[in-house]
Amino acid sequence: MTARSGKPDPLPGRLSVLDTCVVSDALDWLGLPGSVLGLGPLWPGARLAGRARTVPTGPPPGGHVAAATVAAAGPGDVVVIAGGGRLDVSCWGGILTAAAAHRGIAGVVIDGAARDLDEICSLRFPVFARGAVMRTARGRIAQAGADEPVDVAGVRVAPGDLVIADGSGVVFVPAGRGDDVLGIAERLRAREAHILERLRGGEPVTELMSDASLTGGAGGTGEAGGAGG
Repeated sequence: MTARSGKPDPLPGRLSVLDTCVVSDALDWLGLPGSVLGLGPLWPGARLAGRARTVPTGPPPGGHVAAATVAAAGPGDVVVIAGGGRLDVSCWGGILTAAAAHRGIAGVVIDGAARDLDEICSLRFPVFARGAVMRTARGRIAQAGADEPVDVAGVRVAPGDLVIADGSGVVFVPAGRGDDVLGIAERLRAREAHILERLRGGEPVTELMSDASLTGGAGGTGEAGGAGG
């Protein structure tokens, strides 16, 4: 995988072995937004990690939602559709799912609804949304641009931002803070692993959950943020 500059891009790979909870904790530690509410997987076990290709939407006329973005995207990209939280119309369906899977796209995040849920599940393609609805986008909602900053459930998302999604939800990481956020997330994950080792060693969970290292910063200084359980 390469970054937009053409240089190797290690961050999506580092992100892919983390989870949304520890990345959200790292954002909290840094005082950054990025954890969105109300979006979840449309089939159990779905997860994705990659970089955002954003799709703003608006009223017709306009192009079919996400079609042009899917045609331009590829491996490691996550299609992020700013559907305004609408549940009365779909922003994604079976044909787009098949096209995205064929192109190796990592998945899609929709601040809105999708349809053709049975097809999505059968292809095991990662789709995160507010829910499912059968109503078509045609004549109701259209693509209003491409690869520009959008609002997703109250979080500003720019093209190239990092995206991770799993059973707990969806988290965005600003592109310029990726190394900082992932560095802290990795240390928090190591800290949680150490806490679990102590739990297996017989230490009571009441003491472990009040351990200062869980409420402190990534360096264990007790400043802010920390790992959750």
